[in-house]
Amino acid sequence: MQIKSKAFKNNGNIPKKYTCDGEDINPPLEFVDVPKDAVSLALVADDPDAPSKTWIHWIVWNINPETKEIAENEKLEKAVEGVTDFGKPGYGGPCPPSGSHRYFFRIYALDTKLNLDPSSDINQLQPEIDNHTIAKAELMARYSRS
Repeated sequence: MQIKSKAFKNNGNIPKKYTCDGEDINPPLEFVDVPKDAVSLALVADDPDAPSKTWIHWIVWNINPETKEIAENEKLEKAVEGVTDFGKPGYGGPCPPSGSHRYFFRIYALDTKLNLDPSSDINQLQPEIDNHTIAKAELMARYSRS
């Protein structure tokens, strides 16, 4: 399984458009070779270089496994966007306080749909991902505020 973006390459730089310095909209993401036995997909975007902890920028679960891409600024109708470290659901773009940070976009193929409340955050989502992942992929890019 793979996760890609038309907006940036793995180990590349995230364009300003997708950050707090730009439009702060989600970048386009593509999913390739999702296992045929996947029941749902989950997506986690985070910044492990944040000063106090790994900062959660976006969590989405119960994505249809036949989904091939999430378009730029797309709201997934049938999936659930959980609460991020910005204190609300939905995408929150890179906004590092200083220096260059790495941003990981991870897609997980799961063997079930998750029965989580929409108010759930990464603390409720991660154990479910850990228990139900059949495949995963990641895309990493950097952003530095100028």
